[in-house]
Amino acid sequence: MASNEALLPVTSRQDLLSESRSDQIPETRRRRPIKVHLAVYSGLLLIALYVALIVTHDGSTSQHGAKDETSTESRARLAGVSEKSNDRVSRLSDDRKVEAFPWNNTMLSWQRTAFHFQPEKNWMNDPNGPLFYKGWYHFFYQYNPNAAVWGDIVWGHAVSKDLIHWLYLPIAMVPDQWYDANGVWTGSATFLDDGSIVMLYTGSTDKFVQVQNLAYPDDPSDPLLLKWAKFSGNPVLVPPPGIGAKDFRDPTTAWKTSTGKWRITIGSKINRTGISLIYDTTDFKTYEKHDTLLHQVPNTGMWECVDFYPVSKTQVNGLDTSVNGPDVKHVIKASMDDTRIDHYAIGTYYDSNGTWVPDNPSIDVGISTALRYDYGKFYASKTFYDQNKGRRILWGWIGESDSEAADVQKGWSSVQGIPRTVVLDTRTRKNLVQWPVEEIKSLRLSSNKFDMTIGPGTVVPVDVGSATQLDIEAEFEIKTEDLELFFDDDSVEADKKFSCETSGGSTARGALGPFGFSVLADESLSEQTPVYFYVTKGKHSKLKTVFCTDTSRSTMANDVVKPIYGSFVPVLKGEKLTMRILVDHSIVEGFAQGGRTCITSRVYPTKAIYGATKLFLFNNAIDATVTASFKVWQMNSAFIHPYSPDDLSVPSRT
Repeated sequence: MASNEALLPVTSRQDLLSESRSDQIPETRRRRPIKVHLAVYSGLLLIALYVALIVTHDGSTSQHGAKDETSTESRARLAGVSEKSNDRVSRLSDDRKVEAFPWNNTMLSWQRTAFHFQPEKNWMNDPNGPLFYKGWYHFFYQYNPNAAVWGDIVWGHAVSKDLIHWLYLPIAMVPDQWYDANGVWTGSATFLDDGSIVMLYTGSTDKFVQVQNLAYPDDPSDPLLLKWAKFSGNPVLVPPPGIGAKDFRDPTTAWKTSTGKWRITIGSKINRTGISLIYDTTDFKTYEKHDTLLHQVPNTGMWECVDFYPVSKTQVNGLDTSVNGPDVKHVIKASMDDTRIDHYAIGTYYDSNGTWVPDNPSIDVGISTALRYDYGKFYASKTFYDQNKGRRILWGWIGESDSEAADVQKGWSSVQGIPRTVVLDTRTRKNLVQWPVEEIKSLRLSSNKFDMTIGPGTVVPVDVGSATQLDIEAEFEIKTEDLELFFDDDSVEADKKFSCETSGGSTARGALGPFGFSVLADESLSEQTPVYFYVTKGKHSKLKTVFCTDTSRSTMANDVVKPIYGSFVPVLKGEKLTMRILVDHSIVEGFAQGGRTCITSRVYPTKAIYGATKLFLFNNAIDATVTASFKVWQMNSAFIHPYSPDDLSVPSRT
């Protein structure tokens, strides 16, 4: 019998490497003539003097080490990463024609969330190394202890018993070695066979080279993992030939191969091709690099925060990262550094040669038609397998959409999304479904149930009191007669390219939409954030449903980016239209059809705050009457504060 090895896909790096520029190869790997060296060194000296002049002029460092809060972009670009801020907001902030909105402390204080994780103060970005250990959920995160902008990155650390209530712990790792002198960057945790933990993370060296480092708990018996030791032989990986010194970051959780080795993947790029490098190891100290790539997609740019994990084709539980077999599909997710979007694709993983092939190449990772975890503000996400409850949990960084100046004024920036379970949609088998972890229900307080029928062009207030912290679950049905008239009307053409982003938002009326809720609205609706469905005629006269969030009227402030988010959502035969919305001050998370399509938004009302925040139900369709059945819960605040030995119920370590 012929071996099926001959049928396995092989992704070669040879063509890519031959096309890469010579200046992408680290300088230490080849010799140059002395004249070239002199020219290069002279140029570098001039650049250094120029930078020094700029730094001296701007005064970038305080006595406490906090850098100038207006130079985020230049610091980050020098380090080889994006500035971790919204480019459109940055342009607003830098545009002298746009006058900054006069935020006051009352408005800014309201923006702080009540049940989403965020540090006490300052900047936060990527989730790092989440895990469950000895009864505690651990969450590490990229953190600037000195300012509310990106820079001086360390690993913040918090623990929880339920993923909702959190205790801040001391900083886990700081940049105190040459190999991470410019930042302890994103990493992932792996449980070894004996239950011990290793942590791989990217360090930005004293020369701004991205390298991979190994760390492990200093005291494995400590359930809080308060202290971490860095391997004396770090770095364990450096950029290989052909990979730029600043294009090599964010190692994944390792998984077991069929030969018993551990395997990881690391994001990178060659020219404009986003790639995922593969390494095998037995001890996490020495590595064997594959000649093949896990995957590559041309014209997608740098891949960062790559994630790779299995999902079951038959069950709704999560799988350990090493699971493989005939009933398993594998997901690749990459965060696109160019677009700040997290894309994923579902496909088949070939263990024997370490490659992965998408089920549908037309929606491959990073291309414009690719699937997303979230169609709003959601980036640098990371999953982990929760062995405590047999589920895979997704964390995502939710950045700000206001100006950097406003962040500095309020003293903090960014939150994390509510942790979500993530599984393969066993009905469509073409997408993932995400849902807030069940523990979030523990915050539900009083509830109200509503059944309403609303005609075309109707807006109805929903009496739930203050609407700042809500959990909404709703079902919608379009009147049968209206659907029949819609299909019988030959004048209605198929709208194959309807887009939330370009549709004009919730005020653009169609025959069967939009309809949904306006959250974080004031009584006059001068500020509101509609979350809604829009139904059109698609291919072969079938209904096409999109799910959108419109932030264009969310605030009177002019220095805020206010996009319209959304995408198509699969609705199968016999299904009602369903949505869930979590409202928590300045963040709104929407989940359509059980989590097939998700949208996260940041909003900054100036009037719809505190007791003035209202909830409305609306139907802006021209020809459809809609029935809405929904329940609204007021949500309690989570208990998120610094730890003490009494809180933890563990002996003091004095």
